[in-house]
Amino acid sequence: MVFGNSPLILLFLISLYATLGKNSTIKCSFFALKQAKIMHIQWCGQSCFKLQTKDTIVIINPYDKECGLTPLRTRADIVLASNSNKENNNIDSLKDDPFVIDGPGEYERMGVTVKGITSHQDNKEGQEQGLNIIYIVNIEGIRICHLGNLGHTLTPKQVERINGVDILLAPVGASNISLNKIIDVIGEIEPRMVIPMHYSIPKVKEKLVPVDKFLAEMGAKKETALPKLVIKKKDLPTEETSIKLLDYSR
Repeated sequence: MVFGNSPLILLFLISLYATLGKNSTIKCSFFALKQAKIMHIQWCGQSCFKLQTKDTIVIINPYDKECGLTPLRTRADIVLASNSNKENNNIDSLKDDPFVIDGPGEYERMGVTVKGITSHQDNKEGQEQGLNIIYIVNIEGIRICHLGNLGHTLTPKQVERINGVDILLAPVGASNISLNKIIDVIGEIEPRMVIPMHYSIPKVKEKLVPVDKFLAEMGAKKETALPKLVIKKKDLPTEETSIKLLDYSR
């Protein structure tokens, strides 16, 4: 086709440029979306975790030096605290003035949704050790449940509110709840993956049970602990619940 000096050639070029531009944008957007779906989970000792995506850092239960470990000095966008205990609520050690969640309710920040569910640190409705908040964090399409310092089995209403967990962060070495009861809780929640926390590691002053006992009760082999878990939604197990050990790292 011959356009000559017709304005049709200008329209054609504009249309072609727009089409290529749109395709490039689509490709870039698709690539960015794929990248954004990756999440890093790092266990920092005790019940403290760092959840990190491309754009957001969530810290759960930062501890102070009284537990025996050096407090975190990292930046955070969002911080969750399960209770007022010093080992779970050292928010001041974190940088960048994070958004703080320390109670029950529903929250949304930077594309992350959080649900806080009331529970207790003992089996006497908190009369001995006080309140505990179970958190459900939905980040990059992955639903994570952090049990905090849970001290009892769950009520049917709590199980219903927790329903649909992909990854469960479960205390397996604490003295305020027996190992059998924690295993019962795991059975009630039926997560796709369990990451043990709050068990005996070097330097921690609190007397905790080693993770080996939990693994033995669950019939799981002790595999090499990962420095951190890098995962996408599609990589989660679809049949039996898997157990992933994370190495205490900073």
